[in-house]
Amino acid sequence: MISLNEEYHPAASALQGEFAREVGELFGPKGKLAAIRGFEWRPEQQQMAAAVAAALEGRTHLVVEAGTGVGKSLAYLMPAVLHARRTGHKALISTHTINLQEQLLYKDIPLVRGLLGDDFEAVLLKGRQNYVCPVRLARAVRHGGDLFTNEEKPDLERIREWAATTSDGSLSDLPFEPPQQLWSQVCSEQHLCTPKTCGRDSGCFYQAARRRAQSAQVLVLNHTLFFTLLGEPEEGGSGYLFPDDFVVFDEAHTVEQVASRHLGFSLSQYGLRQSLQRLYNPRTRKGLLQQVRHGDGISAVADLIPEVDRFFDALAGACNFKQGRECRIREDRSAELIGAVAESPLAEGLSKLVEAAGSAAAKAQDEGLQGELNEVASRLKVSRSGLADFLSQNAPDHVYWVERSGRTSTWCSLHAAPVAVAPLLGRLLFREGSTAVMTSATLSVGSAELDYFRGRVGALEVPALQLGSPFDYSRQMKLHLVPKMPEPKDAAYEDALVKWIGHFTAESCARAFVLFTSHRTMQAVAAKMQGFFEEKGWNLIVQGAGISRSRMLEAFREGGESVLFGTDSFWTGVDLPGEALSSVIITRLPFVTPDHPLTEAKLEEIQSSGGDPFQSYSLPEAILKLRQGVGRLIRSGSDKGTIVILDSRILTRPYGKAFLKALPECPVEIA
Repeated sequence: MISLNEEYHPAASALQGEFAREVGELFGPKGKLAAIRGFEWRPEQQQMAAAVAAALEGRTHLVVEAGTGVGKSLAYLMPAVLHARRTGHKALISTHTINLQEQLLYKDIPLVRGLLGDDFEAVLLKGRQNYVCPVRLARAVRHGGDLFTNEEKPDLERIREWAATTSDGSLSDLPFEPPQQLWSQVCSEQHLCTPKTCGRDSGCFYQAARRRAQSAQVLVLNHTLFFTLLGEPEEGGSGYLFPDDFVVFDEAHTVEQVASRHLGFSLSQYGLRQSLQRLYNPRTRKGLLQQVRHGDGISAVADLIPEVDRFFDALAGACNFKQGRECRIREDRSAELIGAVAESPLAEGLSKLVEAAGSAAAKAQDEGLQGELNEVASRLKVSRSGLADFLSQNAPDHVYWVERSGRTSTWCSLHAAPVAVAPLLGRLLFREGSTAVMTSATLSVGSAELDYFRGRVGALEVPALQLGSPFDYSRQMKLHLVPKMPEPKDAAYEDALVKWIGHFTAESCARAFVLFTSHRTMQAVAAKMQGFFEEKGWNLIVQGAGISRSRMLEAFREGGESVLFGTDSFWTGVDLPGEALSSVIITRLPFVTPDHPLTEAKLEEIQSSGGDPFQSYSLPEAILKLRQGVGRLIRSGSDKGTIVILDSRILTRPYGKAFLKALPECPVEIA
């Protein structure tokens, strides 16, 4: 464990490498950066920068908790950029939220450029399906009569007009949200959009982005894309996505969750229908097979689409969804559930369609059409493989479940995920000769060694560094606790929330986040309080009202006296410094719901190995989530505000002390 000193002393530090000393001095009170106007020396930032430099120099790994206000993005960007420039190795900066990506690209990286006096290249790496493919688009317009309905054609024309003027070519630049079925037929695809088919003269936006990525020193991407692109390590190789690259995970507290999704597999009813309808849609009589007049293939698709629905409906009918939208396929019931679909011709039908699409491609005269058909055939092969994997359920240490989705829960999907990702991440990320740095403001649940987090991500052998926040929480923040709150099952619970939310928002003159753990409770309380906020002349912004998260935050920031009601996504990744946010009200301690199949399997694994599921998983996860929620309030050295926790368990249950200990030291008032 590396401890925090009052000041970083290179000669006395265990970080003896030349690069680490250079970076440490650069961030020092008498270093080069200190001479720049507006730069404030922070010993925590200096120590983190030197530690990151040491990991890069030694080709080792590092886990860092850096409290809010440390300036961790600059502390890893500066050594990362310097190392990338000198070695030619790419720096991958992976985040969880778009907000942080934008902060890095438009604020922090330009700052590093100015500090270093060097115009290095940094680009945002997006998944290829974010980009329109001009070749596919031109083909779609040319053969629109066979592919699109009259209702879809106006949107296709809008995309064509936009593509002629855009310099970016990605969805974020498109001024409207296109239908997914339409966009999937004009976006970049792996087997259709290659350097050969979309060369330099095609104007291909993805290939242009790919070339920029190849030449850039710094690539910013999100965790989802990182794990989507991450493959098995090559023998003797040290790179992750590029040869000899290195990666810094910011917002690393989300890595386990994201990795769990992408190291398993899933197959959705909606996605499978969409692939089939690309070949032929019986309702519209449009599709690729219609273009080549492949009668046998058209009949096969028309027969198979109802079988897809029958398969998923039969499986869903055998599931017990009483506890939510997910149903775990347990070993003692797997035979019964799988038996419900054992006679389904779906797998055989998919195999026949793969052959039909292949034969249609062979007969097609148009090279683009051949590619489209082969792409769909490839997708159907993956679906067939996923279906076989789910039905066999032979992946070791995996949990399997069926999930309903959509507003009316009409669509079903099949899922499998490893119960524990730590062994996989240990092998994929923390291997010898590479460098992975993980950092966040919230990794600790009490241990300065960050043991809980390191154990969850396979980094128990990786050095840990914990750095506190430079903010004066004793002056900037106050904590209010309410000792007598009813339980959620109590009929008086919602009325008690209404009472206390009204009380504390009145004290802060709105300017409050109210964080919920239940979407249903949030909606019920919002309905009861609408009149209260209207009477006050305040703007109530409620998640789930058809407004995007970014639009909600924009409305809150610009709306003056506003109160925002939010659930899971607003507990983390929100940065609103200044007077816009003066109060964060937490309605319930954020314990993870144990009824999700993956969570349930994690708890059972701990139990079976002799551990305590509550102490070893449920409580640490809730502490981290609470720290994230509390962390929304104080974002700068001049911010002031109040945290309110409307859950009496923090005072009445023994584990309440663990929550309080994990929060910054500040004045506490009990209502």
